[in-house]
Parts: sequence; C-alpha cells; structure tokens
Amino acid sequence: MIPKELFKKIRRIEIRTKGLVNNVFGGEYHSAFKGRGIEFSEVRPYQFGDDIRSIDWNVTARTGETFVKIFEEEREQTLVLIVDISGSEDFGTQNKFKREIAAEICAILGFSAIKNNDKVGLLLFSDQVELFVPPKKGRRHVLRLIRDLFAHEPRSHGTSLAVALNHVLHVLHRRSIVLIVSDFFDADFEKPLRLVSQRHDTVAIHLQDHREQELPMLGLVDLTDPETGETLVLDTYSRNARRRFAEHAEQQRAALATLFQRARVDNVPIHTDKDYVEPLIRFFRHRAKTY
Repeated sequence: MIPKELFKKIRRIEIRTKGLVNNVFGGEYHSAFKGRGIEFSEVRPYQFGDDIRSIDWNVTARTGETFVKIFEEEREQTLVLIVDISGSEDFGTQNKFKREIAAEICAILGFSAIKNNDKVGLLLFSDQVELFVPPKKGRRHVLRLIRDLFAHEPRSHGTSLAVALNHVLHVLHRRSIVLIVSDFFDADFEKPLRLVSQRHDTVAIHLQDHREQELPMLGLVDLTDPETGETLVLDTYSRNARRRFAEHAEQQRAALATLFQRARVDNVPIHTDKDYVEPLIRFFRHRAKTY
C-alpha cells in the first residue's frame, strides 16, 4: 500500500512531467535518441526526383509500373535509468534535494520513452546495487519506477559507480540508452564507464549544488560527509579556506568533464538552484543536430 503523501507526490509529478512530455520533451526525445536503423515499410509508385537506388525491381517487373521502397526508422529502443541514491543525494540548499530532482528528471525521460513506444528500466545504487527493475513498456510501469525512486530506503550510504556500471554490463545484452543520474562523487569508475559507453548510448546527468562549489561566510561550520559520517570544522570567515574549497571543487568538476570526454559520454550538468527543463531541452536539441 502506497502511503497517502507519497501517492500525492507521485501524482503531482505525473501531471507535471506528462504535461512537459506532451508539449516539449516527447518530440525532443525522439530526435535525440534515434532508432537502431531502418526497416522496410511499403512500396509506392515512383515520383520524379526519387532516388533510383530505391526502386523495387521485383514489384516493378511484376506490375509493369515503377515502384520504390519506403523505409522507416526502427524506433523501438530500451532506456535504462541508473540513479544514485547514496547519502550525498539527500542534499540540496534550495527547495529540493538532488534525489527529488533526479526522480522528476527520470519521470520526464520515462514518460518520453513510453510515448515513443520504448521500454524503460531502472537501477538504483549506493555502494551496491539497491534495486534493478527490468525494462518494460507502459504508464503503470513508469509510475512504479517513480514510486521506487521516492520510496526505496537505501541499505548503504556509500557510492560505487563501478558496481552499478558492471551490473549493467551483465544484464543488458542489446544496445540500449543508458542515462546515469548522479553527483558523481566517486572515483575509479572510468574503466566500466568506458565499457558501458562502447556498448550502449550513454549519457551522464550530473547533479550539482552550488554549496558544494563555494562556501558562504557563516563562521565556524561543522561539515559532515553524508556517506562516511566524517565531520570537519571549517572557519568559513577565512578567505583562504573558502578559496581552497572552491579550487578543489573546480578541480573535481574539470577532472570529471575530462573523464566523460575520454569515455565518450555526453554530460548534462543540472543545478539544484535552477530549473532542469532548459538544460535538458538544450541537450536534446544539440544531440539531434550532431548525431
């Protein structure tokens, strides 16, 4: 039985995201993630300007009239959402935590996928695989995935992208669209990321909060790592401390961008203090032009 508050939250997300899908994202998703190839659809009479290479010579010989073959994109695909639910995802200095934003983005992508007759699957991970839901079609299935995104209680607070990516390598046997939604606070995952990218169309949705990149001046502050529990006391009035914090954050961001580039993974930065709709649309449109 779904708790009443959770049911209301899922219903609100369904209404909001389905509106975005119907008005904005459905077509953008279709253009950004093209099918695996083309398949024969039908024949029609030859028209001036048609490519002569498309002439169906068998039908032409049988009917005595010139016919050409019509092909359509082989559309049906599989979308797998790999979502980080480690301790650092329960962080956000604005109206929503990163995990809530991840759920809304996944709802948009899930409803866009089923609108295009694609299957959708879900993998939740911390430093272990928390949950894997095999890809299926249908609205009820996507609603189940949204429920899991909100309701699943992690068994661990750590992060291991390598564990999640290696699991995907074992369970996905056909080329799929793999979207990784995480803040990517982890290390030693480049090799499995490369392997996933070689086999699947892979995109990183990088969740970021501006307080993870710069510190406000609040005096002495206890900073606690939500994954390890380790606590550090920092004097935020110190200009040097704020500078070192910002420099370290920028170095991490630059290293991650370089890693994505080496692994040939598209990177979509999403900030908790800004709307995620515009960067997603911008990514879809850019991808549609370049792929």
